Amino acid sequence: MKITLKFKWVWLGKTCLLISFLWIAYVIIELSISTVQNSAGQSSREERKYRTYSNVEEAEDLSRPVYAKPDIDLSSPGELGKAVNLLLNADEKKKEEESVERYAINVYISDKISLHRHIKDDRMAECRARTFNYRKLPTTSVIIAFYNEAWSTLLRTIHSVLETSPAVLLKELILVDDYSDRIYLKSQLEQYISNLQRVRLIRTNKREGLVRARLIGATFSTGDVLTFLDCHCECVPGWLEPLLARISENETAVVCPVIDTIDWNTFAFYMQTGEPMIGGFDWRLTFQWHVVPDRERKRRKSRIDPIRSPTMAGGLFAVSKKYFEYLGTYDTGMEVWGGENLELSFRIWQCRGTLEIDPCSHVGHVFPKRAPYARPNFLQNTVRAAEVWMDEYKVHFYYRNPPAKKEKYGDISERKLLRDRLQCNSFNWYLKNVYPELHVPEDRPNWHGAIRSVGIPSECLDYNAPEHSPIGAQLSLFGCHGQGGNQYFEYTSKGEIRFNSVTELCAEVNDGKNSIGMKYCPLDGSPVPESITWEFQQSGMIFHPKSNKCITSYYTAEGRMDVEMRICNSEDNNQIWHFE
Repeated sequence: MKITLKFKWVWLGKTCLLISFLWIAYVIIELSISTVQNSAGQSSREERKYRTYSNVEEAEDLSRPVYAKPDIDLSSPGELGKAVNLLLNADEKKKEEESVERYAINVYISDKISLHRHIKDDRMAECRARTFNYRKLPTTSVIIAFYNEAWSTLLRTIHSVLETSPAVLLKELILVDDYSDRIYLKSQLEQYISNLQRVRLIRTNKREGLVRARLIGATFSTGDVLTFLDCHCECVPGWLEPLLARISENETAVVCPVIDTIDWNTFAFYMQTGEPMIGGFDWRLTFQWHVVPDRERKRRKSRIDPIRSPTMAGGLFAVSKKYFEYLGTYDTGMEVWGGENLELSFRIWQCRGTLEIDPCSHVGHVFPKRAPYARPNFLQNTVRAAEVWMDEYKVHFYYRNPPAKKEKYGDISERKLLRDRLQCNSFNWYLKNVYPELHVPEDRPNWHGAIRSVGIPSECLDYNAPEHSPIGAQLSLFGCHGQGGNQYFEYTSKGEIRFNSVTELCAEVNDGKNSIGMKYCPLDGSPVPESITWEFQQSGMIFHPKSNKCITSYYTAEGRMDVEMRICNSEDNNQIWHFE
């Protein structure tokens, strides 16, 4: 009995001790759970805060390029786009001259400049402040065709694209080697780009020319947008986003960057910080730059809105891949390069697209001292453009390019069918709606062409414009060549002697001068100043009423033939002229 009672007390004691332990454990657990919940709540808030910061950081990361540029090195030649002027000894100067002779670019200086040099972003403040929704922008394939390009200019172009293009937007950089024969562009180039992300190299099996080489690159592209660049460019940060943003708004917009100049000799980068120039052409179908007309300024709501341009320079532009294919890509009947830019410009506008320059996109371009290689098919290409797109206005082109009438330009039936299928507008529509500023020549019968001297019948009036400006030179005499160009003039119903092979220039005589200069003609509808008013008389004399003198051919004291204004004399054959 005592044993049983003792056992019960022992059992009861153990039970109480167990309950005590369980109670203590419960209290501890409750405290722990409370602490964990508080900690979890704080952690959750911190996590949400962290995610918010991460989202902002992620948005900022989307603008990051494929590769980051090295830090700015102000001691590096050409850094921030500054000119490079080196003191060279005789041996170095010889190497420099040889590089210019070989490439039409001072490659000796280019080789001294970093492949990763920084270009100062001097774009308009509104451009630098623009933001983009990177997730909604289309991707792009950048296509660069090249032929025997210099090593440093090609690689600097490649690195510039990779170091200024957001990685999320740049699908690939496609290099198309158009059958180069320089040794360094073979295995050495392949080895170099094998270490670069998103760069592809395609080689042609024969010389294709720029047009077909670019199309080969486009065939292999996978981006939504095709962005064509030349092989000696440098991109300003923020160059790509405006182009893609505009195409995302309007898929039928073909958009060009502002083309800034990189000096071929010093590699100084000259940025157009204000309103850029737009493209035009003359009646020889040569591309020309022009100021933005007032009507376009009034149409735009802000100075960073895209600017409509009648034509493109051709080397640098972005276009939706789908729209490019719908539009008929390039005219593959064109050879090498030259003229394809105007053909594509006419087609874009006449087939209801738009051609624009975005003032917030800037790309520098090295304009060589001369064409680095010949373009023997330029005339053939322009004839194809004229025959397909210019309708009855093509006669003005042929008048100024007599050899073009005999040029063989191949089969254009497919291009004409393309125009019919796309139901494109007439060239008359283009002139009235896209380029009304362009003066359409009268080209009246017997009042246009070369103006030959009767007194010195081997000679014709000739105007050789200065290299950097269409005005500033004087009318002269030169052997008649029958090629149009600098010997093509038009006598208008307003009494002007127009020279519009380059731009609209009018012959003028200033007070007290006997020389005949050139000035810009007045716009259509504007009054004609007396200084540029002439009377081409039935006798063949060209009379200038304001000076009361006539154009006269003569021999200088040195025996050179020239022309000047003299007192009119109907018996002087040197004052008799006729068009031919």
